[in-house]
Amino acid sequence: MKAAVLREVGQPLQIETVSIGKPGPREVLIRTKAAGVCHSDLHFIEGSYPHPLPAVLGHESAGIVEAVGSEVRTVKVGDHVITCLNPYCGHCEVCLTGHMNLCISPETRRSKTEEPRLFKEDLSGPSKMAQFLNLSSFAEMMLVHEHACVAIRKDMPFDRAALIGCSVMTGVGAVIHTSSVRPGETVAVIGCGGVGLATINGAAMAGAGRIIAIDRVPSKLELAKQFGATDVIQASDDTVKQVIEMTGGGVHHSFEAIGLKATAEQSFKMLRRGGTANIIGMIPVGTMIELHGPDFLGERKIQGSYMGSNRFPVDMPRLVDAYMAGKLKLDDLISRRIKLEEVNSAFDELKRGELARSVIVFD
Repeated sequence: MKAAVLREVGQPLQIETVSIGKPGPREVLIRTKAAGVCHSDLHFIEGSYPHPLPAVLGHESAGIVEAVGSEVRTVKVGDHVITCLNPYCGHCEVCLTGHMNLCISPETRRSKTEEPRLFKEDLSGPSKMAQFLNLSSFAEMMLVHEHACVAIRKDMPFDRAALIGCSVMTGVGAVIHTSSVRPGETVAVIGCGGVGLATINGAAMAGAGRIIAIDRVPSKLELAKQFGATDVIQASDDTVKQVIEMTGGGVHHSFEAIGLKATAEQSFKMLRRGGTANIIGMIPVGTMIELHGPDFLGERKIQGSYMGSNRFPVDMPRLVDAYMAGKLKLDDLISRRIKLEEVNSAFDELKRGELARSVIVFD
């Protein structure tokens, strides 16, 4: 099969022929139909986060089940599915207490003594290719644990379904699950890329009274209004002051959707007493966040949000229903549809901050 492979940090992905294994007892073989090009992939390409190489990238995807292992119970051949990068075992402490997004059980991955799911055939024999975030969806096929995908209704378009697999689940989930935004509360979202726009949409769905979108790019702020932003601020050194003045003391909930030290600190500073800052963006390894100690006396809180604190087998089909009912805005998240061979151009656009999301569409 064709796949986009990262062989060296800082270098473009290479389109190569890669081999894929057969499903084990609890594994599912999926024909990829669409895969979003996410900023998280870019973090690994640029080396902000380490990963074994060579690796087939991609982690925001949807497809059709081609084959299942002998013990698979959750999906069947022919099902349309959305994948999720955080597979769950279902019986560890975090799973049993309702935090399956935090599961890191090795059961959902193949051990080092087993044949790899992805490998490269050459004259010296097969060589292992690293699977990226349990998925590797920049490829024509995916081989995953059954708890890394969920079946959805078949009238859902694949390109929009793929977005739910990461950016939309991350943004909407951060609002609904991680921070529990209530009707009438005030929200600020820093960064209006794919995740930030999904966060704004989620805040609107949750009934937030005021939703302030913050970004440096005017076109993204205009797009934010379509997703439910009631106010927009073009980011500057006075951003925090503007938010506090606009809200009469700060917001109930802030969401940092970029992954920078400065904006993470701003997200905390713009809170009213009792407010909560949620860090959604992937802050580079080694970065330290500095906060003013006395601010904690106002019971302000700062917390991480990983994949929207999701329970994806329940959440993702519900988000599909929300889209089909016209409540979840996915159409405008897609800036353009591309072929796998164009993946590097999509990353170039991400670096320039030009687009919300490019989606690879497979024939």
